[in-house]
Amino acid sequence: MNASASISLPRILLLEDDPVSAAFLSAAIEALPAQVDVAGTLAEARALASAHMHDLWLFDANLPDGRGADLLAELRGCGIAVTALAHTADARRDELDALIDAGFEEVLQKPLSVAQLQGAIRRFCGQGAPAEADRAQRDAARCGKLPVWDDDAALRALNGHRAHVDAMRDLFVQELPLVSLRVSVALASRDTTALSDELHKLRASCGFVGAARLGGAVAHLRDAPASADAAKQFEAALQDTLSSLSA
Repeated sequence: MNASASISLPRILLLEDDPVSAAFLSAAIEALPAQVDVAGTLAEARALASAHMHDLWLFDANLPDGRGADLLAELRGCGIAVTALAHTADARRDELDALIDAGFEEVLQKPLSVAQLQGAIRRFCGQGAPAEADRAQRDAARCGKLPVWDDDAALRALNGHRAHVDAMRDLFVQELPLVSLRVSVALASRDTTALSDELHKLRASCGFVGAARLGGAVAHLRDAPASADAAKQFEAALQDTLSSLSA
């Protein structure tokens, strides 16, 4: 692509701390085509927003160092008027409404397909509604009926590119042991805030790579963090997922 062509592309600031989600979202944005600046923390996003003119901001609602809504308020206070969308794996109505009240034009619910993400960006850059949590899928997970991997779901999420699915799963596999350790520590210490944050990110990652059984167990545990049954189901789904990768 020549320099004159790239100048006309919309420029998007993506704030996402999870590596799997960031890789998926940035690849989908670039395929529009568009330029994308990726930030993993509020500090990085703040610096990028100050240094560049963006056509759209796409902020994760919750990050290790703060909330996307707080950053939006800060940037608005500095007089930077850029259209902002939020993305989150949280399905609670009050949380989604709070993001709209904070000034986001729309809230995209993860896991997102390429079509959903690109459609939202096209609407707001001048070029569907967020998906609700699938309760039937959660019920199936509780009955142990979900497959370990849902290849069709992963291919839909990644626009039919098998190579992208494989690459995302490789990254997911690398991150999974450490993520599962953090979940275990949060459960053992009864740190509900840390547990919610970890499950929030893991649920989105499971959706992107088609980790159906683990994703269902994550949703169940997030709904019932004090449930011993939900914790056991999570551990079983985790072991099923890891075992399938080593088989």
